[in-house]
Amino acid sequence: MTDPQIVLTERVQQALAHAFGSEHTDADPLIRPSQFADFQANVALSLAKRLRRAPREVAEAIKAELSDFPGTVEVSGPGFLNITLDDSWIAAEAQRMLADARLGVGTITPSQTVVIDYSAPNAAKEMHVGHLRTTIVGDSLARLHEHLGNTVIRQNHLGDWGTPFGMLIEHLLEIGEETAVAQLEAGQGTEFYQAARAKFDGDEGFKQRARVRVTTLQSGDPDTMRLWHVFMDATVRYFNKVYELLGVTLTDADIAGESMYNSMLERTCDDLEASGAAVLSEGALCVFPPGFTGSDDKPLPLIIRKSDGGYGYASTDMAAIRYRVHDLKADRILYVVGADQALHFRMVFAAARLAGWLPDTVSAEHVQIGMMLGKDGRRFKTRSGESVKLMDLLQEAVDRASALIADRGYDEATQREIAYAVGMAAVKYADLSVSHDSEYVFDLDRMVAFNGNTGPYMQYATARIRSIFRKAGMEPADATASIVLTEPAERALGLHLLGFGELISQVTAGSEPHRLCAFLFQTASLLSTFYEECPVLKEGVAPATREHRLALCALTLRVLETGLDLLGVPVPERM
Repeated sequence: MTDPQIVLTERVQQALAHAFGSEHTDADPLIRPSQFADFQANVALSLAKRLRRAPREVAEAIKAELSDFPGTVEVSGPGFLNITLDDSWIAAEAQRMLADARLGVGTITPSQTVVIDYSAPNAAKEMHVGHLRTTIVGDSLARLHEHLGNTVIRQNHLGDWGTPFGMLIEHLLEIGEETAVAQLEAGQGTEFYQAARAKFDGDEGFKQRARVRVTTLQSGDPDTMRLWHVFMDATVRYFNKVYELLGVTLTDADIAGESMYNSMLERTCDDLEASGAAVLSEGALCVFPPGFTGSDDKPLPLIIRKSDGGYGYASTDMAAIRYRVHDLKADRILYVVGADQALHFRMVFAAARLAGWLPDTVSAEHVQIGMMLGKDGRRFKTRSGESVKLMDLLQEAVDRASALIADRGYDEATQREIAYAVGMAAVKYADLSVSHDSEYVFDLDRMVAFNGNTGPYMQYATARIRSIFRKAGMEPADATASIVLTEPAERALGLHLLGFGELISQVTAGSEPHRLCAFLFQTASLLSTFYEECPVLKEGVAPATREHRLALCALTLRVLETGLDLLGVPVPERM
């Protein structure tokens, strides 16, 4: 089965070559969905100027070459080609899709190694809502690439190194390891940090001990490293609770924090300086990638080593990009990071290319993450102005979902299971349905609604189909009858589903999960119309009609469930 738009593009290009010569084979037929037919091709208008012929004349010539096309082609207006596919062709392609385990989704050949840097919470503080979008979007991209056959290497670039760890380790020693571990595992990282900071600012003795501890940490002192591991292990166990609740695929094996690159930083600086890519400027080692200037029109430096000999984010990011290209053999690297880091990553990529560490054969891309806003249009925070803890936000979503389904008669265990799925779907789908680089308003009331473009509405669509099959006394996988499209609602749904395979390829290539959400929402909307206009099990429906409608329901269910799984959205069997 093939996306109709792809089929039409190929057929119209062949018609262009036959009608006007092979030099026009690669012309874009400009095919778009149309309200007057299934699709409209506008190529005749753009081609007419080059051919010095009237647009309608060009359109008629193209139409003549499409005489064997499975459908009708009409010329309208100044030279539009209105194309309507035969119902039988759509039905046959839908049947092939139903029989295909991959629903028409291809694989990338040759496959690529794709490194995806996402989530990356700061180990010195609590995971907050700012980590939600990078975690959800990054995980969806990982799922999409793996579905297309790519090798995905997840990189959770934890903030697990640096000067704050001196005071954190000293605070851990003062309150005792057992107490510290209990706090960190309970998600009180921010409170732990604030207590350490208060001591650092108010106790000169503590400040001196913390500074000495930074030195022993950086030198690899065994006792200090043991305490660092105590802190990090407890923190990661809490992060894993959040990841498990969110249903993301990150594991401990994916952790590649700042500490991992610590041993590489000196060599990174030496190699950049030796190659001439980096130079000393006012005591600091800097790369001046071409094309970057400050407000004073002077070249903008990417500081690789500070004048005091310390390292910063740029040092680690340069070491990381070389490691990912050289050691991980990446073909493509996706940095799923906040949009406010756009300049930094453009400079890192440019510096890596200048140094020869990022060859033209490897793509490095910043998948920019827009800010989450509150209903007041400002950065999403608590009433006291603090960042909202991610675990608290997720639990509130589950609680809201539980309240919405409380009167549906489920036993406690079932209600808890459904409430979790609905809560996570509400949060994740709301995030993914918006372009990742756009800001969006976090509104739980809207997110948990069972209507509109929401996660719960998508779940309801799948539950509705499963309910049909329960009433029919059969499993969806057993609905293998021929698909026949006799009603407009059946035809519209069948035609739409054929675009699934090509859409997945485009969404993956462009890092655009919001487009998959839009496709699934349209699927659910067309299903709703089908449900209202085309009874499946109602008394009086002919057995043959019942069978082919069940087959269409089974195909729709698989598309919805596959799409939602690629987004990381859970799908309960009942709602």
